[in-house]
Amino acid sequence: MGIENAGNDYAGNDSAGNDAAGNDTAGTARSGPLLDNIDLVLSTTRAVRKRLDLERPVDPAVITECLRLAAQAPTGGNIQNWRFVVVTDPELRSAIGEFYRRGASDYLAAGVARARTDEQRRVASSSVYLMDNLGRVPVHVLACVKGRPPAGENQAAAGFYGSIMPAVWSFALALRSRGLGSVWTTLHLAYEREVAELLGIPANVTQVALLPVAYTVGLNFKPAARQPIEGFTYWNRYGERTPGGS
Repeated sequence: MGIENAGNDYAGNDSAGNDAAGNDTAGTARSGPLLDNIDLVLSTTRAVRKRLDLERPVDPAVITECLRLAAQAPTGGNIQNWRFVVVTDPELRSAIGEFYRRGASDYLAAGVARARTDEQRRVASSSVYLMDNLGRVPVHVLACVKGRPPAGENQAAAGFYGSIMPAVWSFALALRSRGLGSVWTTLHLAYEREVAELLGIPANVTQVALLPVAYTVGLNFKPAARQPIEGFTYWNRYGERTPGGS
């Protein structure tokens, strides 16, 4: 997508939040090319499956650049216990694709059978397509956390997974801004141990997600149809739909 104005907006403000006179403008910006570009990326980063370009190579330097941005995301206690395994070897990708197929086939078949609306059928078809072609996607990125998830305690589990989820989403946004796409997948995790053995991932490292990465076919992604935010946002107490509570 090649976002412009990455360093300075039309008023000469730099991306650190300082204007041309050196004044701190962070927190005061309400519009302008920089903010517009950020909003565009946030609202058009889609789960990409059928529009992944299976033929176009991806330079490892681009993946590294996106991961470097992802590593700027917040992480619990600043521990930075994330680990990213980038797989480009065709044989390894093919093997991961087979594990994914084994973990996904029954689940996705049930989804196809349950689909009743055009939107549900579209999503089901897209998911099956990814299952059939995962091994052909040029890059697989496995997002991992050092350690194993705690059992039976929501607070600990939320902290465990919450320490990597912001980084993974930042990675997806960085991909989008460079004309690449991906989708968060987890269906290979039925064979987490086998994939770990395949890639040499230690037993004390947890795989959280598998992101198939490729350039996208076209860049014209649009905001998705979503329910109105007012329908599921509450103020002060659950069920209160207005800021005043009335």
